[in-house]
Amino acid sequence: MKRIMNNRHFRSLIDINSKEFLDIIDKSIEFKNLDAKNEIPNIFSKKILVMIFKKNSTRTRVSFETAMSKLGGHAIFLSDDSCQLNRGEDISDTAKVLSGMADLIMMRTNSHEEIKELAKSSSVPIINGLCNLFHPCQLLADMQTIAEIKGKDLSKLTIAWVGDGNNMCNSYINASKLLNFKLKISTPHGYEPDEYTLDKFGKNVEMCELPGSAVDDADVVTTDVWTSMGDEHENEERKKIFKGYQVNMNLMSKAKNDSIFLHCLPAHRGEEIDHDILDSSHSVVWKQAHNRLYSSMALINFLLTCE
Repeated sequence: MKRIMNNRHFRSLIDINSKEFLDIIDKSIEFKNLDAKNEIPNIFSKKILVMIFKKNSTRTRVSFETAMSKLGGHAIFLSDDSCQLNRGEDISDTAKVLSGMADLIMMRTNSHEEIKELAKSSSVPIINGLCNLFHPCQLLADMQTIAEIKGKDLSKLTIAWVGDGNNMCNSYINASKLLNFKLKISTPHGYEPDEYTLDKFGKNVEMCELPGSAVDDADVVTTDVWTSMGDEHENEERKKIFKGYQVNMNLMSKAKNDSIFLHCLPAHRGEEIDHDILDSSHSVVWKQAHNRLYSSMALINFLLTCE
């Protein structure tokens, strides 16, 4: 009979505490250094990660699949149209079946309720690969990137979020609570972050009416696309509403001279960012994207070894 693993899940950042968050960042950097020397240990031989994708992905799929391979395990990809969920199988039934065969399950989906239902019925750890409310895996990579450049005491920093109050913005709110950094958010009226998340975890958050106010004297500036997956029917309307929220070099000039720019990608040049900022001296987006691999490795290690 398959050993029943601990039921530690990663549905959002709030599933870990501050020390665990910092430990995962440290482990990410450790794995990165080991990888540079081709010395990553084969610690999870024969461990299996099942990845359920109901939304398309580049970075999430490649980072987790590569992470499992480098750690000695294996990842299985299930698209929405290649598993029985697409034919109406209850998600709790899927959880019970897969958790009897795999050691971890990751899901990328439209609904946070599906993530919670999967976790409720699974006997192995569940990872939220993205949902409508949160994108916690991306925040692990973002915080690793910031720590590598600005130092590990993130509580000294001011981070500015400009644009849509989406799943990334909600996860930044959670991160600000856990790591105690100041978060300044500027969104158009009606596109603010999740009200519950802001009320419960937003003690370090300042809502700013204007993007310039949010970016003023910031150490880090970050944004995301104006139209998330699933909202494509609003694309033209959002372009008009968000026009004044583009992160460009003029806006970056209001931040600190040594400020850095992050974007979780994919980016729409000419919309939420200008055409030059990804390749500017402020940009660390490629380092940020590559760190998805090492933060995925660190998260897998945490979930498979934590008590």
